[in-house]
This record gives sequence, structure tokens and C-alpha cells, in this order.
Amino acid sequence: MSAQSAISEADRKIWEQARELYIPSLILITELTDGEIDFDDMSAIAAKLLDPLQTPYLVLHDDIGKPTALIDLDSLRIADYSDGKRIERDSDNEHKVLVFEFRKEYLEAIEEFGTSGFASGLSFPALPFIEDNGLGSFEIATLLNSLPSRS
Repeated sequence: MSAQSAISEADRKIWEQARELYIPSLILITELTDGEIDFDDMSAIAAKLLDPLQTPYLVLHDDIGKPTALIDLDSLRIADYSDGKRIERDSDNEHKVLVFEFRKEYLEAIEEFGTSGFASGLSFPALPFIEDNGLGSFEIATLLNSLPSRS
């Protein structure tokens, strides 16, 4: 789902079909570098258009507003992509305070669906992806690799 153009009717129909079949599904929110609509806003829009979503990560921005890092709402660790490579570090107390309500909401959703909610096609994570600096690529791969193999 593009932060610039939202979601097409064809993609909405695919989403509905996946829901009927309980296919594990996630929303990748792209085109976040413009600054018009941020990840939080777009996640809320996607949840209204599709289904309730969980946001396991929130996007952090640098001083000029460019998305450069993610904070994991489970571990509260930061994945910094500002130099085009992922560097993980502890979050500051300021970050923990800023994400407190988001984290509480996320953990409640995880408790409701359990740890297998995504794999069972019952819960739907929304993740940011920025091609330029790779933001979100590791997190997306980790989530997809958590799915059971059919082989």
C-alpha cells in the first residue's frame, strides 16, 4: 500500500479473497519519504479500508523528517537504517515514553490473537518499507520467515 495513492480496488479484492481463505497477510506501506502522510496515519487508513492491523514497529524520523529508524514495540529496541544498513541499539527513555500507548495497544492485540495469529491468517501486521535505505527489509523478512514451510 502506497502512502501516496493508498490501495487499488483490485488489491482490496485480493485482500478479501485472502481473508476468506485464511492466508497469512501483511500490509507493506511504501512511499513514506514524501512526508505528507506518515506510517501511523497510513496504518490507520489501511485498517479502516481492510481489517484491523497491528503495527509491531513505529517509524522514527531524523531532524529533517526523513524516516530513518524503527522502534520494535515488543522489545523497544531501535533498528537504525540512517546509513543504509541496519544497526540495532537500545532505545532511549524518551522513546519508551513516546511509544507507551502504541506499545500497550500492540501487546493487547498480540495477546488477543496469540503468537500464531499472523501464521493462522487471523492478525495482520502493517510494516513500513523504504527502498532507498532498506528500512523495514529485515523486519519484513523476519516476519515472512516465521511462517511454517509447506515442504
